[in-house]
Amino acid sequence: MSKLSRRNFIKTVGVSIPLVYLGNGVAFSQSRNETLRYVSGGIFNTLDPIGVGASADSVVLGASVYDRLVRFDRLPSSRNKGSFIFDYNKIIGELAERFEVSEDGLTYTFHLRHDATFHDGRPVTAEDVKWSLDRAVLGKVTGRSQLQTGSLTDAEQFSVVDEHTFQIKLKQPDRLVLPNLASMFAPIYNSKLVREKAGAAEPWGETWLKENTAGGGAYKVANYVQGQQLTLARHDAWKSGTLPNFPRVIIQTIPDASARANLISRGDADVTVSLLRENFTTLSGNPAVNTIAEPMPGGFTLLNFNTQIAPFDNVKVRKALSLAIPYDDLFKIGANGFGEPLFGATWEKEPDTYQYPQALPWKTDLAEAKRLLAEAGYPNGFTTKLHYTTSKAAYLASPAVLIQEALANIGVTIQVEPYTDAQWAESLHTKKEPLSLDRTFAMFPVTDYFFRIFFLGGQRWNRSQWDNKEVAQILDAIRFEKDDAKYAAGAKRLIALVYEEAPSILFWKPALEIVTSASVKGFTTWFHNQVDPRDLSRSA
Repeated sequence: MSKLSRRNFIKTVGVSIPLVYLGNGVAFSQSRNETLRYVSGGIFNTLDPIGVGASADSVVLGASVYDRLVRFDRLPSSRNKGSFIFDYNKIIGELAERFEVSEDGLTYTFHLRHDATFHDGRPVTAEDVKWSLDRAVLGKVTGRSQLQTGSLTDAEQFSVVDEHTFQIKLKQPDRLVLPNLASMFAPIYNSKLVREKAGAAEPWGETWLKENTAGGGAYKVANYVQGQQLTLARHDAWKSGTLPNFPRVIIQTIPDASARANLISRGDADVTVSLLRENFTTLSGNPAVNTIAEPMPGGFTLLNFNTQIAPFDNVKVRKALSLAIPYDDLFKIGANGFGEPLFGATWEKEPDTYQYPQALPWKTDLAEAKRLLAEAGYPNGFTTKLHYTTSKAAYLASPAVLIQEALANIGVTIQVEPYTDAQWAESLHTKKEPLSLDRTFAMFPVTDYFFRIFFLGGQRWNRSQWDNKEVAQILDAIRFEKDDAKYAAGAKRLIALVYEEAPSILFWKPALEIVTSASVKGFTTWFHNQVDPRDLSRSA
């Protein structure tokens, strides 16, 4: 598509959006039933979903504007009637009408839909898929490291069989190939259009794609004002799924959570996420809206012990502190009763299931905590520091104070020192902090994937700096293991090791708090914890 015009955008003043202008300068009234109005706390800083530095909103925009070969299916929520959660265990075709995996797990063959077209009407071919995945593993893009977790690393793995058949070949079987292809980091581009517009100087079109799109997804970008507003128009020729209910979607950036809550309550917006807790609680009593609290699939709030510095290099100290935590009170204060506890399990030697995160047998026992602390050489306790980032203070400030108060009961004095975002980012490199409190998420609920990111020695996100040789050996053994029983045995042992050595304590899965107008149905809590407008519909 051509470069989007900014001249014709009328900046919205106030809270209502009665009229929008598209790039051709023609105004049209927005039918209430035909337009979804989504107010976001984030920003769209680029139209390239895997562009370097792409914001979370821009990355997730790729699901609507660009097809992927495959996507995750969804399941009805057991907690919220009329809503859904993504189904990690079922991957279905999107641009591929079907796909096969060879018996040895080394060859993936994708058969593309013959009637799939890009937004400019050009047919989608296997050459476009090849170019797009080459870009994802070779270009200067976001998500290369994510695709590597599924052994998608080299353009030589990708081949065109014929115009509508595409293959991926691996050296070893990897259970994360399809999940990564279903992630946000494998969008399929109109390669001919990008090459024409970008020119030879930029073969991957990095600059051009920042303000232009070359997709074939369910929606086209009709108007874009960076950091302010985005308007989507449905691609009615889309064949890769059920055509979305809404012909138009207006997405507006409203950083202030209270302002977004007001828009929803007054009927001037249809959907938002990540409000302040007091806003969400107030809106839960409003009959004009639906409030949905769904545990984030891979989300977790955790306390990290720095296992490389005293006194947390002593497992007895870590276990002692784990026994002094008031888990139920912490969950009530930190999660407001929503979310999903990751403590209180009853297993002893190893868990019954091998998915992770899952609940571990964390419990409160002050007498045992004091005994272990004395045995570790700290009968009178010690003084240490706890850090978290100020950008997450709404989630972490109260839990930090409660942890401070609780550990004082066993003689441990905690000095709570919030970090600025810059300090927090720097701490990822230095890892000098004795204790850190965080709320984050893993994209997929897969044990070896989680451990490779958060619990493998030397990894960036391993704030505990836990460097356990058995963990490394198990991860090497099961990453490419085809036998489910052998994989399960290794995964269960990994989970048991976390409980035995307590490098970190995962407290709970936070809830994604969603508010929609009462007429809007079908919200899906996806692995990316953002809004996918393709899922939503409006009841009469």
